[in-house]
Amino acid sequence: MSENHRMFEPASIGSIRLRNRFLRSATHEGMADADGAPTELLEELYVRLAKGEAGALIAGYAGVLQQGRSSFPGMLMMHDDRLVPAYRRLLDTVHQAGAPVIAQLAHCGRQTRSAVTGKRTVAPSAQKDPFFTEEVPHELSDSDIREIIEAFSGAAVRARASGFDGVQLHCAHGYLLAQFLSPFSNRRTDRWGGSIENRFRIVSEIMQSIHRKVGDFPVLAKINAYDGMKGGMKVEDAVQIAMMLEQAGCAAVEVSSGVISEGLAVMRGPKTPLDPLFEANFKFASIPQLLQPVLKRVLPPFLPASPKPYRCYNVQASKEIKAAVSMPVIVVGGIHTLEDASVVLSGSRADFVSMSRPFINDPAIVRKFREGSQTMSKCTMCNYCAIMIEQESLRCWRGRLPDRS
Repeated sequence: MSENHRMFEPASIGSIRLRNRFLRSATHEGMADADGAPTELLEELYVRLAKGEAGALIAGYAGVLQQGRSSFPGMLMMHDDRLVPAYRRLLDTVHQAGAPVIAQLAHCGRQTRSAVTGKRTVAPSAQKDPFFTEEVPHELSDSDIREIIEAFSGAAVRARASGFDGVQLHCAHGYLLAQFLSPFSNRRTDRWGGSIENRFRIVSEIMQSIHRKVGDFPVLAKINAYDGMKGGMKVEDAVQIAMMLEQAGCAAVEVSSGVISEGLAVMRGPKTPLDPLFEANFKFASIPQLLQPVLKRVLPPFLPASPKPYRCYNVQASKEIKAAVSMPVIVVGGIHTLEDASVVLSGSRADFVSMSRPFINDPAIVRKFREGSQTMSKCTMCNYCAIMIEQESLRCWRGRLPDRS
């Protein structure tokens, strides 16, 4: 069977049946109401993705506690039983359109703002975030950690009651669980820090708690294979974490990379996205407009360049992880063409391909790949979508960039 044919064949992750090997990776949509419930706008997007033949959708991250809510507007939440009916309506519609949906559960830790959440930021260690610099986060106590473990498993119970087909723990991109896993942000010397086994303990106990409460409900995890921080995550750490995830009953691991602390360097692309930064980012938008043109000229030499390559940049890491585990491995990051996907799914690099920006550009990209009417995404990796989300709901900016003349 050719790889092109194989990628459009049905496949499974635990009890989740996918119609092909393409997943829509979790992407913050900014399409929830003030309570964190999905809106009609989100339903319309998910239906377009389902009809566009995405094999499965991983919903944008949903907060498990108010203190861990994103500073970006419109974040989904999964912290309250009263949200379940709204999710049921959403999922009934999306399932009818043909796609399973996985809830991504998250706590932003120190990567958020008290000015937005109304709660003090928290973290494994009382270390100020290099990007969210407004305050030093509160170092979580043992009882605080227990509360967070219960919040994650409680959210999984709500996800199952809502009709989600599984959940994914967000252990990547510098959010709270990633903060525990990384020695860069976890400086603890108790049972929650130090060795990789101790740093993994919170994830392990969350998974145990979920399995106790919901049985064989599929629990996936998204992890960083590496990041750009000194003393941060390395691929060899990610391999060990993936092995521990499998032992803890993980249904599949999605391999990603990078943390917000890296700043613009984490955004892979050919050009530094300064214009949207000054328009939407909470730190830069407050700079007087008269100064912005000058800063745009003088800043670039002092900003870290986006790492290269721009395409398939997590595939080598996923290959190393796949060699160490038997559970399915999903890889995301710069996979924008049919050829990319074919290469990834051959040679034991990964079992599934996950994409974000190509789906923002075109929710029907998988159907077009299958039909042969398109072989590559039209996404230019301008990264407007990733920054403007601080100001408005998700959309592709290709061909609609503001006139800066």
